[in-house]
Amino acid sequence: MMALIIAPLRIRLTVGVCAFMALWGFALSITRYSIPEEMEEGSFVANLATDLSLDVRSLVERRAKLDVIQSKNYLDINKDTGELVIREKIDRENVCMTKATSCFLKMDVILENPIRIFNIELEIMDINDNAPVFRRRTMHLDISEATPPGERFSLTNAVDADVGANSIKTYYLSESKYFNIDIQTGSDGSKYVDLVLSGLCKVMVSITDLNDNYPEVTIKSMKSSVVENVAVGTLIAVVSVSDRDSGVNGKVELTLSQQETLPFLLNKSSEGYFELLVSKPLDREIVNKYDIILKVKDRGSPPLTETETITLEILDINDNAPMFSKSFYTIHVVENNLPGALLTSLSAFDPDLNENQYLVYFIMEKEIVNTSMSMLFSINPENGDLYALKTFDYERERDFLFHIEARDSGVPPLSSNVTVHIIILDQNDNTPQIVSPWRAQGSVIEEVIPRSTDKGHLVAKVIAIDADSEQNARVTYQLLQITDASLFSLDQYNGEIRTTRMFSYRDPRHQRLVIVAKDNGNPALSATVTIKISTVEHVMSFSETTELPLEYDVFTDLNLYLVIGLGAVSFLLLITILVIIVLKCQKPKPKAIKIPPPNRNSVISRNSVISQRSSTIADSTLISSDAYWYSLFLAETRKGKVVVRQPIIPKGAGYFVSSIPRSIGPSETTDSRASTLEVCISEMLAWLSFIVNR
Repeated sequence: MMALIIAPLRIRLTVGVCAFMALWGFALSITRYSIPEEMEEGSFVANLATDLSLDVRSLVERRAKLDVIQSKNYLDINKDTGELVIREKIDRENVCMTKATSCFLKMDVILENPIRIFNIELEIMDINDNAPVFRRRTMHLDISEATPPGERFSLTNAVDADVGANSIKTYYLSESKYFNIDIQTGSDGSKYVDLVLSGLCKVMVSITDLNDNYPEVTIKSMKSSVVENVAVGTLIAVVSVSDRDSGVNGKVELTLSQQETLPFLLNKSSEGYFELLVSKPLDREIVNKYDIILKVKDRGSPPLTETETITLEILDINDNAPMFSKSFYTIHVVENNLPGALLTSLSAFDPDLNENQYLVYFIMEKEIVNTSMSMLFSINPENGDLYALKTFDYERERDFLFHIEARDSGVPPLSSNVTVHIIILDQNDNTPQIVSPWRAQGSVIEEVIPRSTDKGHLVAKVIAIDADSEQNARVTYQLLQITDASLFSLDQYNGEIRTTRMFSYRDPRHQRLVIVAKDNGNPALSATVTIKISTVEHVMSFSETTELPLEYDVFTDLNLYLVIGLGAVSFLLLITILVIIVLKCQKPKPKAIKIPPPNRNSVISRNSVISQRSSTIADSTLISSDAYWYSLFLAETRKGKVVVRQPIIPKGAGYFVSSIPRSIGPSETTDSRASTLEVCISEMLAWLSFIVNR
């Protein structure tokens, strides 16, 4: 019954002590709680969210967890309520094996994003759950009868796993007139008992320290994050060290683990206090977080060591400009591309974070023949995709050179640029154009050659040009159609058409050749030309023809009309005069001799009769088929010459060639006729003089 009354009072006292210890621990940056041992599973210990000033909703997001140091996980955190609860019954005697009056469980509450660590110490208070036990149930003592009063005889002590008030308080001895017991308390509160005879004695006890306490590291203040451009010498944390042992065992030293690789150092500010300072410039792009391990060690034998970790996050500043993988980009684009086609992606990299690494891309303006680059190309400002806004033509534009800038969103913004060279590649999009021999669109080219042409004679030369470049402009020539393949050959590279043999009488007079000019593109484009070759018995040489030089003047429209009018009037007047003169001077014409049409390619031998008087022609005469020949013999009695005028032979008609000696002429030529001719000529000259004078 008494136990039931005392239990609530004990619980209230425990809760009060826990609250006081919690407030005191918070002031020292270590949160302390006290609970009695053997509490049931799920029992409430403390509200960590309230005591540590944490938002309950953030416990799940930040992955709150409990890390118990050098012990089992007897406790757990309820992330929904922020309460610290019992996970497994705690037996103080198993947790603290020594008989120390105080027993602590050390643990850390760890939060992520950002990382924070809270140090928790939980004191396990003893309850009287263990009965005293003698080590031996029977003890034997041999005492001499001459033993004087006051003599002591040590007895085997009883042991009690509990401590403090719950440990052994006293011993009782059954009634004896010869003995009594003397109870002594040790430095740790243990009770020792001696069986003594009557008498007095004085005992002097000296306690020697043992290195049984680990040194402690306490972080008084700490920065969880600093910017990367923090100055050298900036204070990061204040740390205190202590050891509950005395003498050499209580002297400690604090060092940084792997200090040679860390940009930090420890500076001793006062006895037991150290400052953690920045010793070298920081760069977040190299190391974005440091786990600084503080190592404290005492000078006992053997020395005891304790560690504490400080996590320091390095915050970013805009100290890096965007970087392209290359300083010069060459991009090849085939002509006739579709507008809006993706050319390439120009991505830059910025090692900074957040808005300091958000990049925007621009085309730096540059005008080409009054055309802005933004009218030719477009770039996605977010990802650097470069597009063509128009279709390019290699024959008009070959390349473009401009700059693209990448700018971050930091304050102030940093930027860099890259040079882009767009090269337009040729596509076989132009058909070869035949420029020689020239002909109207769709017309047939006609060439005339004599049948007596030798082998290898150049008949014609086909020249084609292609507006494309390189292989696309390389033109070769081929015979697509030919009347007689044995007569002509075509050079595939220069387009020359030559005879491969002489003509025979069996060869047709007209030959038709279809020439194709083809480029070397893929697919190849081509153009064709048709050449009609006609063979004749004789072609008038260049010396036998008369070329009149043409003069080209540039006239205004009015002058042109005036000249045309005057020319027409003058021409009509000249025709009228000539007609009058011809009519006046006209005499009976000699009869035309019609030569019967011979067989094709026949030859009229020498001494053929060509007039009604059977005049003999000295030289042979060659007559083409179905041809008529007319001659007007005009004799000059004083000179004795004979002039033969040949009419212009229509195309396709035969040719008549003759040779008449000067000594031979028509017998009917008289002086009277010559006189009449002279009179006509004189009158004609007079009229011409009159017209010229007018």
